Amino acid sequence: MAIFAVDTFTPFGMAVAVLYVLVILIAANFCDRRQLLAVGFGCVALTLLAFTITHGTQYETTAFARCLISLAAIGITTLLVERNKSAEMVLREQANLLAVTHDAVFVRDENDVIRYWNRGAEELYGWSAEEAIGQVSHRLMASDFPIPLRAITRILERDGKWEGEITHTKRDGSGVLVASRWSIQRGEQGRPPAILETNNDITTARRAEEDLRQAQSNLAHVNRVSTLGEMTASIAHEVSQPIAAMVASAGAGQRWLAAGNIEEVQQSLARISKDGHRASEVISRIRALSMKRPPRKEQVDINDAIREVLALVRDQAERNRTELRTELSPDLPPINVDRIQIQQVLLNLIVNALEAMATNDETDREVLVCSRGNGSGGVEVVVQDTGPGLAAAQMAQVFDAFYTTKSNGIGMGLAICRSIIEAHDGSLGVTDNEPRGAVFQFSLPSVESTVGSVP
Repeated sequence: MAIFAVDTFTPFGMAVAVLYVLVILIAANFCDRRQLLAVGFGCVALTLLAFTITHGTQYETTAFARCLISLAAIGITTLLVERNKSAEMVLREQANLLAVTHDAVFVRDENDVIRYWNRGAEELYGWSAEEAIGQVSHRLMASDFPIPLRAITRILERDGKWEGEITHTKRDGSGVLVASRWSIQRGEQGRPPAILETNNDITTARRAEEDLRQAQSNLAHVNRVSTLGEMTASIAHEVSQPIAAMVASAGAGQRWLAAGNIEEVQQSLARISKDGHRASEVISRIRALSMKRPPRKEQVDINDAIREVLALVRDQAERNRTELRTELSPDLPPINVDRIQIQQVLLNLIVNALEAMATNDETDREVLVCSRGNGSGGVEVVVQDTGPGLAAAQMAQVFDAFYTTKSNGIGMGLAICRSIIEAHDGSLGVTDNEPRGAVFQFSLPSVESTVGSVP
């Protein structure tokens, strides 16, 4: 009111009403947006009232100009303060959100010095905001990056963001694995850029995934041993054949030795050595399939893997009066897989196909194993039989755990097969065979396509 009184009742030839700007600036510290606008309109009203009382309808041009200057100053100040108030409110809301989020959020400057540290970061790492702010982040938390920090910085400068998994050390010395997201906030008007980092603790999730992988590996091992157990007769035949041949060659060698025919003795010894290696290879394949070991990926020729499995099941196919045919495409690209696990899938599919035709007429039993390119640079393997096939309902459930069409099965074989193929970034499916039977096929990426998919 003092400004109103001076403006109305004193003869000063100046824009006294401009002093209302001070009132607006002071009010900005105590009022919300609505109250601030009310103060601004009030100042405008007092300015117009003072002008009317002082000059009425008879006014000089200079007095009217001073009034306009005062009104402009009041209006502009009110709008600027109101806009600043709005921005301040948005920032406060964002700060509150950052404070209550469960994610660890902090802001670093271009020198990696922490400038903001939210409550989630306090809870995750153990340092308070007062302790963390001003510290170099990667030194404070002993960050273990998946790639060199310089490489991350280049990606951040190029793309404006980076995502990855980082291992940090907490205040108590324990490690924590986080899914980290970085975004660069470009500076304005010469201000240096800042980096917003959001971290989410995934330690428990990764541990659970590792436990699940271990459980799947154990289950796959049990399945392999179970399948080999069902093939005891075939395995015994595969081993006994070269042993019987060795015995026969040894007997022949003894007879030739008694007769003094050294050349025939040498040939007998060569046959014994050859059959011994053959028996050793069969035992090695069986031992590899039955061993319990962690998954180990390597470059594999899918045709070689198929041939090794066929050597184990060929006797079973003969005893079942089943023709076992192959159509293996040459020059297929190598695949990056765990050889034993892929052979386990092949063994399951081929044994299932042989067992599916137990009720067939003996003249109509055939299993065809094919390998070919899958059209995407990888390989596809097909196991096709002429058995009774699968009904639509069975086809929808055949890969479910504990679902089986066998009277003595537990329903885990195909479920394990699918999990193995999917763990290798492949796919396993089943379709009908015409005119009868089922076709199981799986696809796997080649080494080149696997490498090319890594960012």
